[in-house]
Amino acid sequence: MTIHKEGRTYLTILLLILVAINAGIIFYLEQHILAQRISQIVSVIFFLLNLQFFRMPKRRLNVEDGQVIAPADGKVVVIEEVIENEYFKEKRQQISIFMSPLNVHNNRAPIKGIVSFYKYHAGKYLVAWHPKASSENERTTMVLKNESGTEVLVRQIAGAMARRIKCYAKVGKPYSAGQEYGFIKFGSRVDVFLPIGTKVKVNLNQKTKGGKTIIAELPSED
Repeated sequence: MTIHKEGRTYLTILLLILVAINAGIIFYLEQHILAQRISQIVSVIFFLLNLQFFRMPKRRLNVEDGQVIAPADGKVVVIEEVIENEYFKEKRQQISIFMSPLNVHNNRAPIKGIVSFYKYHAGKYLVAWHPKASSENERTTMVLKNESGTEVLVRQIAGAMARRIKCYAKVGKPYSAGQEYGFIKFGSRVDVFLPIGTKVKVNLNQKTKGGKTIIAELPSED
């Protein structure tokens, strides 16, 4: 496991701040050993929690043609057919994964393909499970087109805590299934929009592993 590049500067600064705080407590409260110990324990716990936010575990992928893999670690909170209004403007199968602050936060391409569309939207910071979060929150939209021409849309959505979305996608850029394409600091939600007729392979409230869990199988091209 490694630390994600998005967290290295933040964690370094946080560590320096915590060291400075504890040094100050030791200097000014030299006789208060209990206060020093409490401060040190709290600092270690706080740093480890933040460290967990930016962990990036290595995962071996074995994805077959037609399989759609989870773009994020988290829990499946939506499985439904909806009208996708931004790009397809027609009915699609939606699967949404909620990322808690304790989940791995990097996002992965759900299929192998080339980016055919990308757009960033500034927006609000409603809680990620709010019905309007998909259309009103800060978000990015990326569409991947595979070799057969099938397109899959994946959307990063910021939440009440997550106010930093990173997306490395550009139109024309190729991705392999499971390859990292972005990062959402401190959790939130990722929506995937698939063709009608896609076979969903997960259930509501099921936990997923980004780049590992098979969430669906695309309709056959026959």
